[in-house]
Amino acid sequence: MPISEPYTNSATIGATEYSLPNNSTTLAAITDDGLYSIFVDTGNMAAGDQYKFRIKEKVTSGGTQREIYAATLTGNMTDNWVPPSQILIHGWDVTVQKLAGTDRSFSWSIRKVA
Repeated sequence: MPISEPYTNSATIGATEYSLPNNSTTLAAITDDGLYSIFVDTGNMAAGDQYKFRIKEKVTSGGTQREIYAATLTGNMTDNWVPPSQILIHGWDVTVQKLAGTDRSFSWSIRKVA
């Protein structure tokens, strides 16, 4: 299977949790199975900014979507945020939410590697 980039975009993120693959503040489970790598450009973050990034997934197809990985990024950022790749199957999402500071624009790419 070739590597693909099924989810890519950019948006200004504020205090409402924002779904990257859905490109919306409306959170909805993605059911496209695969091994995914997530890349987020955090270069617009500045002193005083704090954002929480979450990866959510269901353990079983009928289960409840819960956080499986999270990171809180603070202050000036010059790197891309790239969490460990995840096997996602049953109903997943990748979200970001501003905790402090100014609303910032983020670009992202969610790559399906298998």
